[in-house]
Amino acid sequence: MKPAIDLKRKMGTAEPTLGVLIIDHLWLGLIEIAREASLDYVIIDTEHIQHDSQLVADACMLGRLTGFPVLLRPTATDFDTIRLAMDLGPCGLLLPMVETAEQLDEVRDGLYMPPRGRRRPGGPGNRWVKTFDYPTFKTQVEDHLIVIPQIESQMGIENAPAIVQHEVTTALGIGPYDLSANLGVCYQPDHPKLQEAIGSIRKAADDAGKPSWIIGDGETLIQQGVGFFCFTEPSALLHATLKQTVDRLRQADSSALRTFSKLL
Repeated sequence: MKPAIDLKRKMGTAEPTLGVLIIDHLWLGLIEIAREASLDYVIIDTEHIQHDSQLVADACMLGRLTGFPVLLRPTATDFDTIRLAMDLGPCGLLLPMVETAEQLDEVRDGLYMPPRGRRRPGGPGNRWVKTFDYPTFKTQVEDHLIVIPQIESQMGIENAPAIVQHEVTTALGIGPYDLSANLGVCYQPDHPKLQEAIGSIRKAADDAGKPSWIIGDGETLIQQGVGFFCFTEPSALLHATLKQTVDRLRQADSSALRTFSKLL
């Protein structure tokens, strides 16, 4: 599972590890664009939009064939949801609304084959390996998976030290929007209550010697010392960029017209 190995290695460097969270629109060309743009990874969201499973599997396949990390955010963390997400062939998972370490025990069951878990491998995810014996799955897939539990509630904050210490946890994730809503400050990104919560989660990750992950403004996060994050959703970035470009062109057009009128 070279993409996951490479991504973990990048997390351990001083350079920012940059990704995008794909929510609204998914197409295979977007994976190619992300790779050509020198992003480090993408996360395909299936929590909020149910993208066609074959399309998701094909996106994971493209990542597998090109050595580019494609992760998924499933709808939930129960056993069946996790094992079916793994069948699609990602190199890791962003887990929504994790509140206890016990939740991750069930995630482990869906990630790992017996004796460590209860997963029954199938689907395109099998193409990570050439042979289907347990040692091959363990050493070539399971041992390298990237798993990011997202803390999005007060209970999650309280249990963050146990969550980050769980054997499946690669990095401790922060869901700033849902977290702010559950803290009663939706969405006030600079509110002291939210900032205190984010600081507490990041400290739990630091104390465990593991990275933290968040989505937000990239330049601000880098200034805050955050090295592993998603800095946009591609459709939102397209919207903002188009609007800025159109506004700039209209202003240029108006300026040119005013200049021309003065010449008449």
